[in-house]
Amino acid sequence: MFRSVFTKYVTVVMLTIVAGFAIQISVISSLIGSYSDNSREMSLSRASDVVAEHITDEYGSTGYTSFSQYVNGYSDSISATVRLLLSYANEISVVVTDSSGKVVLAIGDDVVSVTSAADPAYVVREDIMESLDSSGEGVIRPASGGEGSDSGVFEKARYVCGTKVFRKGEFVGAVFACTSSSSWDSLLESLVSTSILASLWVMLGSLIAVYFISERVTRPIKNMSIAAKRFAAGDFDARVTVTGNDEVAELAVAFNNMAQTLSRNEEMRRTFLGNVSHDMRTPMTTISGFVDGILDGTIPPEQHEHYLGIVSAETKRLSRLVNSLLDITRIESGERKFTMTRFNICEMARRILISMEKRIDDARLNVEFNCDSDDMYVRSDHDAVYQALYNICDNAVKFSREGGRLRIGITQRTKKVRVSVYNEGKGISAEDQPFVFDRFYKSDKSRGLDKSGVGLGLYITKTVIDALGGDVTVQSEPGKYCEFTIILDAYAGKGDNS
Repeated sequence: MFRSVFTKYVTVVMLTIVAGFAIQISVISSLIGSYSDNSREMSLSRASDVVAEHITDEYGSTGYTSFSQYVNGYSDSISATVRLLLSYANEISVVVTDSSGKVVLAIGDDVVSVTSAADPAYVVREDIMESLDSSGEGVIRPASGGEGSDSGVFEKARYVCGTKVFRKGEFVGAVFACTSSSSWDSLLESLVSTSILASLWVMLGSLIAVYFISERVTRPIKNMSIAAKRFAAGDFDARVTVTGNDEVAELAVAFNNMAQTLSRNEEMRRTFLGNVSHDMRTPMTTISGFVDGILDGTIPPEQHEHYLGIVSAETKRLSRLVNSLLDITRIESGERKFTMTRFNICEMARRILISMEKRIDDARLNVEFNCDSDDMYVRSDHDAVYQALYNICDNAVKFSREGGRLRIGITQRTKKVRVSVYNEGKGISAEDQPFVFDRFYKSDKSRGLDKSGVGLGLYITKTVIDALGGDVTVQSEPGKYCEFTIILDAYAGKGDNS
């Protein structure tokens, strides 16, 4: 049930919302309960104090010696004063008792009439009498009958707060202000029920919103999972639909780019296998045919030297192919180590041009060699830079048009040396330029000009130059020219090669 991201996400969000509302309701209920208790206690205390003060003043001015008789004799006056007070205090009743706790007067909408001390003995609980002079919760119970019965002073349990009445320093009675908790309980119940109802509506809206948001987030992930399974099965044409501009959309774009790269790599791998198979089969067939011809006498002895020369060239061609494959393996495994030394990059470029002299003459190329100085030094790995520069010059000669211009320029800017190789010829199309440094990539898919390469030279060049902390770039205009540039660190010190 909880295996999918969608289910986990919805569950966690809803549980978080429920917990948040539960905490909110609990806090609000606690605050309202505390406020109601404080407000009720303050109201009851004020009411009992006012009535007790009135009774004390009036009782002291009469000739009654018995507090009960005074209350019975002045019940109308006391009732009028109390009812005037109660008109400003909602749901408060007043009970007047003697010092023993027997009720002698009860005034309120829900109290039983008590007219004299001879009435049935309605008595305030002993524990409440003992709590006088302090505020607290309590209930008044009748002397007979159960709590809340019709024979009691009140029909329901009440909160109570009392104040003692003194005459000449003697405790003669008490005044109790009482109120029911029903109004506060109703308010709290209404608040809780309203909060719960609002919570349910918010949860419903949140569930709908979370559902659609989660579905929008997880749908591309599901599609990526399906596409990844298709990739595992060898189908690299699967793509994910991109909607929006958020992080998930960026992930979908990255996934599609990865899919495109995998598809291109797969295509290049197949092309590479085809090229390698062709490049290995052709010289091996040539070598096998000529050797067999020499051994069985089909080729006369006077032609052995000629055909052995062809066999030697084809063997070297196979060797170059194998060496390139070994270089790729060493580069990708990180086994190739570089030794940083100081060497003359101008002298290296001159030697490479001299090694290609015959090919340059055969193509009747116009060679230009431009350097800021006759001797310019860089700090890098000599063999790696030679291999990279040779690969670029080899391609420049190979793809130059007959009679075109071949130019090598070496310049220094600040702490960098730039070696550019320019040739006039077919060039590289704009759509091919981003991929020329990819392994196995060949822009000349017809193999009309490049009959011996397998698309590894520029990949090796880019990889080793990047590993040396340099850079290699390409600029080209199809049908006109192509220019590769290698950027290396200039040597800042002095002295001989080290």
